[in-house]
Amino acid sequence: MAEKFDFPQDLVDAQLELHKVRSELSALYERLPWSVVPLPGWSHTREGGRYYESQRPDSPGWTDEEQQQVADLRARQLELVTHVFAHPFWASCEDPVTARSALKHVEAAETDSTRDG
Repeated sequence: MAEKFDFPQDLVDAQLELHKVRSELSALYERLPWSVVPLPGWSHTREGGRYYESQRPDSPGWTDEEQQQVADLRARQLELVTHVFAHPFWASCEDPVTARSALKHVEAAETDSTRDG
């Protein structure tokens, strides 16, 4: 059975928002072209002396709006990571490594306890 920790609500909220921001950033990266700036694509073949084949289409680059979205999400991610990492709770915790792992999975644990109850 997983050990229970009495996390402060601001720490839980920051961790849950961190999950959300990381998910949004990952989804944004998936939608964006492979290069921030416009670059020509390529096609490398084994016959051309490459160890493995690879190809990329031409990249139109990211728009100013897309670059701002990425910058905003990365800045928020850094704020949240800093808040979680430097939270005073860790100084009062007997097993911060286990507690940190539990905090990373707090959303799943809350969902499980809601289902059980």
